[in-house]
Amino acid sequence: MNDQSTEQKDNTEKLQSLKKVTAIVYLCQVLAFAFAGLPLLIGVAINFIKRNEVQGTWLESHFNWQIKTVWITLAGLALSGLTFEFGIGLFILIATVVLLIYRIVIGWNDLNSNKSVKEKN
Repeated sequence: MNDQSTEQKDNTEKLQSLKKVTAIVYLCQVLAFAFAGLPLLIGVAINFIKRNEVQGTWLESHFNWQIKTVWITLAGLALSGLTFEFGIGLFILIATVVLLIYRIVIGWNDLNSNKSVKEKN
């Protein structure tokens, strides 16, 4: 019985540690607004480094959500830059920033509620 409770305690501690890592990645996404996007790339690097550790847990959906958020943001920024000269780049940039904020808020709220992120279709 003691081995089982020790193993369960270790799993709980590991999950709490990974939850902190997930929160740090959300913080990196927020800090991207102040530091020209560099923390966004640092956060996704953390996601890729720690991805195997969250497999099979409810935090896996957060990592997938965060990685997808970065790809959407990078695509939006690239498209905005390419179309800025034509007058629609600003609108794409605004939409990209709003979507980034939305995805950070949804993910952060679900993380604090100890829930996996569900894709909102």
